[in-house]
Amino acid sequence: MSHRKSLSVVIIAKNEAGLLTECLQSVDWADEIIVLDSGSIDGSAALAESLGAKTFIHTDWQGFGKQRQKAQSYATQDYVLMLDADERVTPELRQSIEHVLITADDSVIYSLGRLNLFLGRFMRHSGWYPDRVNRLYANQRYRYNDDLVHESLNTQGAKVVALQGDLLHLTCRDFFAFQRKQLHYAEQWATQRYQAGKKCGYLSILTHTLGAFCKTWLLRAGFLDGKQGLLLAVVNAQYTFNKYAALWALGRNTTQ
Repeated sequence: MSHRKSLSVVIIAKNEAGLLTECLQSVDWADEIIVLDSGSIDGSAALAESLGAKTFIHTDWQGFGKQRQKAQSYATQDYVLMLDADERVTPELRQSIEHVLITADDSVIYSLGRLNLFLGRFMRHSGWYPDRVNRLYANQRYRYNDDLVHESLNTQGAKVVALQGDLLHLTCRDFFAFQRKQLHYAEQWATQRYQAGKKCGYLSILTHTLGAFCKTWLLRAGFLDGKQGLLLAVVNAQYTFNKYAALWALGRNTTQ
């Protein structure tokens, strides 16, 4: 019988008290749960600890990538499952993960398909499903990149295997909170691109914005997601506009 690998679930969080309980309950079968809090004022850290998670606090925020690196440094088990507080592991996905832990190949990275919630509807189209993310991997072998936002795992060219079962992602429960987060992401994206020497022209703002709408609504069949599909196409266009307009503005500020 194969030796089962042990699993650390790793979560970064800030002011997620309303979400943490269900998230942690969905992975309470793991060998270890790590929560790295970045300075919550809503009791998130204390809640996580009360639910059995090993809780740490790190307020020197240097971006999502570095925060995930820091969180993973506390993990002591063979494999890491990286989650966010607004995600939940379904029973089917748990079975897939348990199978991996028995048959694991450390040279392989495992991707999870996210089922994203948008304004009361789990989206099946619009480019939001299965929305695969590389989240399950050997602890000593892989780390996240240093990205400020939209951080990604450094796969080192490894083979990626897709797991069965959905990772529920409560993406947009509150529209205003979702929009504030999108604006923050746009700012971080533009800052990172600008620091890398990137610029964009005025026309680029318009073409990327229109392209984002068409890609979501038409190419990715957002029209099959009903009213939410149309609204998401507009939101994606707005987010794209904010990203490129911010990058354009940063470039303009240096030339005046």
